[in-house]
Amino acid sequence: MAAPGVYADMQAQRACWHPVAYSGEVGDAPAQAELLGESLVLWRGPGGEPRAMSDLCVHRGTALSLGRVSGDEIVCPYHGWRYAADGRCVAIPQLEDPARVPAKARVAAFKIQERYGLLWVALREPRWPLPEVPELRDDSWAVVSAGPYRWQSDAARQVENFTDFGHFPWVHPGLLGDPARPVVPRHEVRTEGHVLRYSIVRPEAPNTDDFPVFGNEQATPPERRSRYELHLPYTIVLRLDWGGQRGMVYLFAAQPVAANRCAGYVVIGRNYNFGQPDQVIREFENTIFGQDQVIVESQRPDRVPFDLAAELHLKFDTVAVAYRKAMRALGLAADLSGA
Repeated sequence: MAAPGVYADMQAQRACWHPVAYSGEVGDAPAQAELLGESLVLWRGPGGEPRAMSDLCVHRGTALSLGRVSGDEIVCPYHGWRYAADGRCVAIPQLEDPARVPAKARVAAFKIQERYGLLWVALREPRWPLPEVPELRDDSWAVVSAGPYRWQSDAARQVENFTDFGHFPWVHPGLLGDPARPVVPRHEVRTEGHVLRYSIVRPEAPNTDDFPVFGNEQATPPERRSRYELHLPYTIVLRLDWGGQRGMVYLFAAQPVAANRCAGYVVIGRNYNFGQPDQVIREFENTIFGQDQVIVESQRPDRVPFDLAAELHLKFDTVAVAYRKAMRALGLAADLSGA
């Protein structure tokens, strides 16, 4: 159990969009997901429309994700109760008139949308829209997904690791950084509402034979130009270029499964290497996230302490400091010691 302090506020984050699955993971049968400690059932209507409800039959608490989809209804596996997309129970087979359903026979239904190959859920009316990433909807870009990466840490630890420049030479030598060049270039963060924007130009290791995934073409180690948008609480859009026409965009979004569990989703677009198998990028991301997971899961506490006095911060921690300040300012992190 974490010590008292300022941590991510799971109740406040119910009013945000979060990824819960890749689109292809939800088909004809119900699927189970967990978001902010709440069990969800995901399914699709007759036209493929995504649905999200509490994974709990109101009758005896059975998981609806064990049931089946019938038209635009989901059927409980225990007693056959049928639920519409808005969470109302519309039929109870055990009654002489199955349609005479008590008004309180309903479960919570949640907002859900499908974008960038992901299903996103908000447990309350969302405060902000999803980020715009037109490259991922452009047929002239190749798009590949990787993950999800399920870690024993909170989603904020996963996000901060994604934006931490200081660890690249040590955790990912030869892939994302070089121990001979450990100094982090200066960079500034602009906080605009719930979005943090920052850019950095830094040298990187050249492409390896195993993972030729980046668009650098120079014989000498090139410079990577990275432009970040961190959409609070847990979504990042990263655009990369190397000074030429080649570009890559990352959409990274962490799913806050519970207070100390998360899952990271990665969707990557590029305008080059169209003939390269998707598995090359997936194996690269699996390697990077595998290296990171060992480190992040060792961190204590396993949740980011949003009190700036709780950890030591230096100049190259600019992003983490701005992130922690913005999360508190917008009420997405709070002192939960009295909860």
